[in-house]
Amino acid sequence: MIKIPVTHYSSKLIEVRESLKRRKVDGFLVNDINNVRYLTGFSGSSGFLLITKKDNIFITDFRYKEQAEKEIEGWDIIISKEGIIKAIKILSKNRGIKRLGIESSVSYDFFKRLSSISPGLKIFKGLIEKLREVKDVFEIGLIKEAVKRAESAFLEVKPYIKQGVKERTIALRLEETLKKKGCRRILFDIIVASGPNSAMPHARPTERRLREGELLILDWGGEAEGFYSDMTRTFIMKGNKVGKKGEIFRFVLEANKKAISVVSPGVQSEIIDRAARDVIKKAGYGDFFGHGTGHGVGLQVHEAPYITHHRRKIIKENMIFTIEPGIYVPELGGVRIEDMVVVRSRGSEVLTSLPKNLEII
Repeated sequence: MIKIPVTHYSSKLIEVRESLKRRKVDGFLVNDINNVRYLTGFSGSSGFLLITKKDNIFITDFRYKEQAEKEIEGWDIIISKEGIIKAIKILSKNRGIKRLGIESSVSYDFFKRLSSISPGLKIFKGLIEKLREVKDVFEIGLIKEAVKRAESAFLEVKPYIKQGVKERTIALRLEETLKKKGCRRILFDIIVASGPNSAMPHARPTERRLREGELLILDWGGEAEGFYSDMTRTFIMKGNKVGKKGEIFRFVLEANKKAISVVSPGVQSEIIDRAARDVIKKAGYGDFFGHGTGHGVGLQVHEAPYITHHRRKIIKENMIFTIEPGIYVPELGGVRIEDMVVVRSRGSEVLTSLPKNLEII
């Protein structure tokens, strides 16, 4: 088990303070629970952070008192009895906070209530999310563990994937196995989509039974200490001739490999997307690939950076994201091949290791 040391969190806090210096605020309120975990390691579902030039304050309610004391080091823990707004009002007065910053993800209602006690309120977008884009050695280690658990679970379930089995049955078995492998949470619904259902990129498992000769998409992920993985593999069920299904599979596989080959520090995200998209367009299936080529994965399954044709994000070393081109043809079915990569100094390291060549099962 990989345990993140206290120094990991303290170094992140230093980065946040450096960023706040340039924004001329007396304090910063972190309300996004994923960002709370990023800075403290707190795994509960309710908590706020108030960061000033000198103070680190964690605010929660009675339900999480004991959990916070066990999981958090280096922060003053405040148990709010009268609600977060009242707690911030008192803390702001005691610490002379006149200009308070807050994350843009806050609800409108919360913003209005907070504005009534802090007229100089400033909204910051993506301040901590930007830091989260680049992973450190501990985060990469946990994501690798999440990949390992996901792949191990799939290999255990794979023998049960046969003609006549329901999509939903496979999804439930895979979810159960993931939890047995140590995954505490399954952050997104596992996709098991066969035949015409596989032409829907985000299809949900149904009572439909697997049939011979059909395409089958499985999209799932693992978890380790709050960090996630995400991967997709496509198969063809035994049956009649492969034909067009095999053709689109080859194009998607080529697009996947091409995009991975251009990943390196300094390249723009749109270039990676274009590498995959050009392969599919050239093959005549451009209209059947409508989503982005990839997305970041970490404390959330979908986070920055986003690998799409309309974003020009400079890729940096130690970013982790997916490469997942696809072709989805109505009635026939779809193919998606999704890997996870970590950017290295001279290219990338593919974290997912399951075979991705065409397999008929």
